[in-house]
Amino acid sequence: MTERRSFASDNSAGVHPAVLRAIIDANQGHVPAYGDDPYTARAVASFQSLLGEDIDVFFVYGGTGANVLAIRAVTESYHAVLCPESAHINVDECGAPEKFTGCKLLTIPTADGKLRPDDLLPHLRGFGVEHHAQPRVVSITQATELGTVYRPAEIRALADLAHAHGMVLHMDGARIANAAVALGSSLKATTVDAGVDVLSFGGTKNGLMGGEALIFFRREHAENFRFLRKQSMQLASKMRFIAVQFDALLRDDLWRQNAEHANRMARLLRDAMAGVPNVRITQPVEANAVFATIPSQHIAALQAESFFYVWNEQTSEVRWMTAFDTTEEDVHAFAAAARRILGS
Repeated sequence: MTERRSFASDNSAGVHPAVLRAIIDANQGHVPAYGDDPYTARAVASFQSLLGEDIDVFFVYGGTGANVLAIRAVTESYHAVLCPESAHINVDECGAPEKFTGCKLLTIPTADGKLRPDDLLPHLRGFGVEHHAQPRVVSITQATELGTVYRPAEIRALADLAHAHGMVLHMDGARIANAAVALGSSLKATTVDAGVDVLSFGGTKNGLMGGEALIFFRREHAENFRFLRKQSMQLASKMRFIAVQFDALLRDDLWRQNAEHANRMARLLRDAMAGVPNVRITQPVEANAVFATIPSQHIAALQAESFFYVWNEQTSEVRWMTAFDTTEEDVHAFAAAARRILGS
């Protein structure tokens, strides 16, 4: 098959060779199932070394499952979840959060995908009133669906407001590695140190074959989670093959190296597109996403060169994602195609 990288999603990328080697190395002999194995224990210890000893770590199959279970673990069905209108849990999870948690999503329009404390205030009402869904969770994404990044102080402001109202701050960290690198920060500084209570830690978009981690920074939230994970069909029998991927990702800062490269390729793509006719970059390029508007009549021709998604059909806004395996040659070839097609 001819190799042709796309700019559709970092999900389109392959698996990092170090992760593949870790899976192969783990494919030796028999170990206990369902996470009672040394590979899973080692992966949990790797997370604890980065994020603190007093955490609970659970591995699940995918991002939607991680987000849904994170919310389900801290809510009842009469609760409400406050999130940006563009949030993955609102736009791209096929109603799974509502179906499996029973909670109401209260969505908030944002210009850049980021919530601010003032955005939450109109929704912090009706506490104790039986006629209203009870606000319980603030859910943010790091990096956001628009490629922007929350600074630790911004997360802390949201956490403080949520905690003052007896609420929980959930972070969808599908691209948490890209965000931390963009900030020049540690994973700990942008999560638990900033007041996050529950984290969906993404691996698939940063070089894993598949699997996500769910991390509870307040242990009372995880007290019965093992039952919830099983009931929700997210307990892997051969857990070692998910866990060992995270151990490889966290070891020797591979997570950082992958994210640094992806972010650098996004900046290179932004700069390469700067002089292309009829291209307007619409969002700051902070992580590994480039958003731009281009003439709608040229989208199909450019997609034929290297596939990408249309983000907003009404405004002809598109999204170009880079990954750990995007090359400079990929970027320059795509920019050359854009100059040829969009300049015609």
